[in-house]
Amino acid sequence: MTRRAFDVVVAATALALSSPLLAIAIVAIRLESRGHPIYRQRRVGREGREFDVLKLRTMVDGAESIGAGLAIDAGDPRITRVGRLLRRTSLDELPNLINVLRGEMAIVGPRPTVPVQVAQYTERQRRRLAVRPGITGWAQINGRTSLPWSQRIELDLWYIEHRTWRLDLRILLRSARLVLGGEGLYKGTTGGWRS
Repeated sequence: MTRRAFDVVVAATALALSSPLLAIAIVAIRLESRGHPIYRQRRVGREGREFDVLKLRTMVDGAESIGAGLAIDAGDPRITRVGRLLRRTSLDELPNLINVLRGEMAIVGPRPTVPVQVAQYTERQRRRLAVRPGITGWAQINGRTSLPWSQRIELDLWYIEHRTWRLDLRILLRSARLVLGGEGLYKGTTGGWRS
């Protein structure tokens, strides 16, 4: 209950403070390319419940069915100019705060992933679904998408087994530094998920 109260207070405050920035980003997205400025993607949350994660659209409309599909790397031609800036600053994740208010996500936890990935989890890896997925997490501050998928899962499992308020605070502080530095945004040659 304490964690949930923390999530609601932080998400509501952050959403209120960032709403002017969110409005500007939405207008910029609409001016640059056609399509809805809010991107929805089906993800798997706590105990395997599916939900639509909300993000600002950073790619051309219908990008999932063009080129590399779900795989995204630096220089991907599907990323718009506005989208590149939003990704670099992680502002594309701001609508995740709505997912937090809905109770689908937490501020800190493993990043939610798509159903096709979860379908391939081992029994041990399914423990990743024991907590609400987060906007940021232990794997996020230790390599993000540049890590191989199996390593990211291991980091998330470690977090679940060791999570404390102190660890969450450490993750939040490190996340703020990463946003400023823009590290680990793309999978590169070692990261990403392969079926």
